Amino acid sequence: MKRILLPAGGAVLATGLLAAGLAGAAQADPSVDPAALAASEKQAAEILDFWTKSDGEALRGATAYYWDNKNVDKIVQKGGYVADGKPGLKEPIGAEKKVAVKSQNVNLPKSVGKVFFEGRDGKLYWCSGTSIQSNYRNLVATAGHCVYDIAGNDEVVSRWVFVPGYYQGKAPWGIYVGKQAFTHYDFSTYEDFDRDYAFVTVYNGVGGVLNQAVKVTYEEYKAAQAKGQATDIKATEVDVKEYEAAVKDPTKYPYYDMKPGTAKKVTGPDYPGAVVDRLEVSKETYETAAKKGTGKGTGLIYGDPIVEQVDQATWDAYKGLGDKSKDAAGNLLITHYYVQEWFVPGSDAKYYRLDYFVFQHVIKDVGRLGDNVGGQGFAWNQPTGKYVRTFGYPYAKHPDGSKPYSGVTPKWCYGKTGAKATKVPSLKIEEHISLKCAVTGGYNGAPWLLKYSNAKRMGYVNGVTSVLYDTDNNDRWDYMSSPYFDGETAAVYNAAANMASGSIIPKGDS
Repeated sequence: MKRILLPAGGAVLATGLLAAGLAGAAQADPSVDPAALAASEKQAAEILDFWTKSDGEALRGATAYYWDNKNVDKIVQKGGYVADGKPGLKEPIGAEKKVAVKSQNVNLPKSVGKVFFEGRDGKLYWCSGTSIQSNYRNLVATAGHCVYDIAGNDEVVSRWVFVPGYYQGKAPWGIYVGKQAFTHYDFSTYEDFDRDYAFVTVYNGVGGVLNQAVKVTYEEYKAAQAKGQATDIKATEVDVKEYEAAVKDPTKYPYYDMKPGTAKKVTGPDYPGAVVDRLEVSKETYETAAKKGTGKGTGLIYGDPIVEQVDQATWDAYKGLGDKSKDAAGNLLITHYYVQEWFVPGSDAKYYRLDYFVFQHVIKDVGRLGDNVGGQGFAWNQPTGKYVRTFGYPYAKHPDGSKPYSGVTPKWCYGKTGAKATKVPSLKIEEHISLKCAVTGGYNGAPWLLKYSNAKRMGYVNGVTSVLYDTDNNDRWDYMSSPYFDGETAAVYNAAANMASGSIIPKGDS
């Protein structure tokens, strides 16, 4: 296995942000380079707030992280791989419920998600990654370049979080803030892509973090508006009695509103939306209309007069437009005359009770990553030429400008890894393994799962997507490669797998 020689006198670790407990891990194996991503719970809480405020606007605004792989002008595949020890396996944890398998793309593991971070250029990016088993169920596997900004000053990126099952700003199993990143010294110091992998410990997940509507008083609502916070009003219809009783009290008045009704509006027969009805008129008006004929726009006649027989009190009190008369038998009669009328209907007044809301962070500790989504196993010093399945979030364009992926949902590739070593001199790559897969940027960091069970949705992480290639020169990526996971990879993994994280929310808070 290739090793980059250290300068005489020893090497200085590339990062000075080491937590006290990490120094021992680095001393135990000089190939392990640990670095802090969020060294305190307070810093982790600030990172969480950054990604979740404004209803997860930052999450939705991030873009796929990749670099211009067209600069890879020479790829060589020859020779094979020499393991530096015996093959090893760490079993997965939290296998999902078995389901019937009908096709290869039925069951996506919920352990896979997006890694979000801020680059040294101040822009927001994502890579792919997966939960992987560890002693404290708090570990994520991804590519090294999704932790270290190799295009900048070879420093760890900022505001690193992992969101398993991410979908359009939603975090179904919580958001996990990165605490410590473990990479190989040759990658963090020399940008050696043969070591382009990282294992990141994360704090307990936080759920319910995306903004939720919280009911508040009118005064709190107005104060939130003044600060530019997102607000909302919910109106519930009530009867007039409740409304009139409430508005008499000045303290209740802001919590009620009224929408006035409208009177029926008489129009012409051709008015859009008008409906026809009858209008009572005097005998003279009726007879005048009758002389003009009947029908729409002519005489406006609405049927024959209606004769109503009434009692003496009604007959005496009647002062309407109709004619009062008596028949031969002495019955008291009122004759009503009607013409047609076109009108726009009116509406009744409506009364509402108003409830005021402010969108706030409502958060709770949802526990450890591995307890919520499980953790893939880990494999090293395995033979090549074996079938693997990979899952990730491609998004970027192909070199020819085509863009077949949205980055919204994870995609997969399946096939045998190459038996020959992939060599790329420009990236110091001498021992990558390859896989035919036509994905694009954003798939970086995607796990390569050996012995994947589609029923259990579990396998063994035996690689991560590092570099994409256009091997047939048609301006479309068609291959990708991963570092070969050997004993030194296992050393980096083991250092991370034995580090605890804890919670960023004090007990009792929510």
